[in-house]
Amino acid sequence: MSTSGTWDDAAATFDDEPDHGLRDPVVRAAWAARLDDWLPASASAVLDLGCGTGSLSLLAAERGHRVTGIDSAPRMLERARRKLADREAEFHLGSAAEPPVRPGAYDVVLVRHVLWTLPGPEDVLRHWLTLLRPAGRLVLIEGVWGELNPVGIPAHRILDTLAPLVREVRHTPLSQDARLWGGPVRDERYAVVALS
Repeated sequence: MSTSGTWDDAAATFDDEPDHGLRDPVVRAAWAARLDDWLPASASAVLDLGCGTGSLSLLAAERGHRVTGIDSAPRMLERARRKLADREAEFHLGSAAEPPVRPGAYDVVLVRHVLWTLPGPEDVLRHWLTLLRPAGRLVLIEGVWGELNPVGIPAHRILDTLAPLVREVRHTPLSQDARLWGGPVRDERYAVVALS
């Protein structure tokens, strides 16, 4: 089965996870507060790669940002379009690694829990930086999930890749904030904000 088929199959229940659907008011407020820290205060062009059902896209749009979402799963995009039907947002089918967008067109590239699934993450990071306008920012939410058979990318790997390519990079551990996940977690979860 293709990757997009796998995510298409998950679309119907994807939002049932507290940190996916953001239905719980506490979880939603926690993510909204984080986005307030990570996104520019003024209205900006935000590219949400691997947007899934559009939960973070919706939070960004509610803050006045113009959102473009990209996902490889058509059913995920259908749900995202419904969520943001009355917002300034557009959604397109495509690869998060090589999204069908113009270079230098976005103030923010926002990516949550996607980079670890892609081959050649260092090359992907370099490509994502080309999508930013001058003084743009790359906002990554990633982790290493699970304890017995962990999967993901440790923060130091992303930081080592980005540090020589940007003017500033910030790392924020997120595992300790149970509100983001709908309960306590024991694995490594973090955000990296890189300012170009």
